[in-house]
Amino acid sequence: MATDIETAQLEVIMQLIMNGGNAKGAAVMAIQAAKAGDFAKAQADLKDADHYLSAAHNAQTDMLTKEAQGQHVAVNLLMVHGQDHIMNAITFRDLAAEFVDLYQQLHDKAGE
Repeated sequence: MATDIETAQLEVIMQLIMNGGNAKGAAVMAIQAAKAGDFAKAQADLKDADHYLSAAHNAQTDMLTKEAQGQHVAVNLLMVHGQDHIMNAITFRDLAAEFVDLYQQLHDKAGE
């Protein structure tokens, strides 16, 4: 049977995985919107990605705070998977912003 600490840690890990996945999905949608010329939607999708990344960051910070307070956080495969989701989501979000900007520039040049 899982302890309260293990259950709490699993909840944080799931927040990392879910919010990381949602952030990556929103970033992909931003690229697709920009490719279609819908730059308002692309910007809204990037904001959504930021929202999900912020939620993941808050969960991660809570875990780091507990570790700093002496409540050791066990590192397991799920934890590594959750952290991997966050890192990939951050990379996708950053690249999505560059793609949106590039599509905007191409659109603006085509209109000249």
